[in-house]
Amino acid sequence: MTAFLEVRGPSGVELMPLMDATTIGRAQGNSIVLGADLQVSSLHAILEPVGSGWCVRDLGSRNGTLLGGEPILGARALRHGDVLVLGQTRVTFRAEVQANLPRTVGSAPPPELTRREHDVLVALCRPLFSDQAFAEPASTRAIAAELVVTEAAVQQHLLRLYAKFDLHDGPRRRVLLANEAIRRNAVTLNDLRR
Repeated sequence: MTAFLEVRGPSGVELMPLMDATTIGRAQGNSIVLGADLQVSSLHAILEPVGSGWCVRDLGSRNGTLLGGEPILGARALRHGDVLVLGQTRVTFRAEVQANLPRTVGSAPPPELTRREHDVLVALCRPLFSDQAFAEPASTRAIAAELVVTEAAVQQHLLRLYAKFDLHDGPRRRVLLANEAIRRNAVTLNDLRR
């Protein structure tokens, strides 16, 4: 698999081909040097070929490495389009998938959400991670109370979210929306812990 990184820095976007294990950090000895980003550790992360793909590991950096907005622990497999954040630098993994390789089907990515739509989803899903065995997603009233908005405003956001997640009229749409939001990583455990 041919792979490269798009590194967005102060001077624009640079394309860096990946051949072997590739280290990223502020120190000059790294494969990719991010010397201008003071939030990046000297030896921050490593990308390594694994089988027919690539993985990334944080190397105990001071500020961590994010993959899709989540801190990585251990090795994480990379997919085409994954965004890594190291300090203030954004790095996008690009890979050409060969036609003869089998592909796995995963969840569709979440739709584009506004900040308030994301807040509504988090409030909707929060009860699902409580101590109750058979918890239901939050009611419109509970979401409105948590976000300090009117129930009508929550209803409008929910209608837009149903459309964005392609959930048509039917019973238990709130439950389906909560399940889709979690399955498609629109809401993460870190969101629910805040």
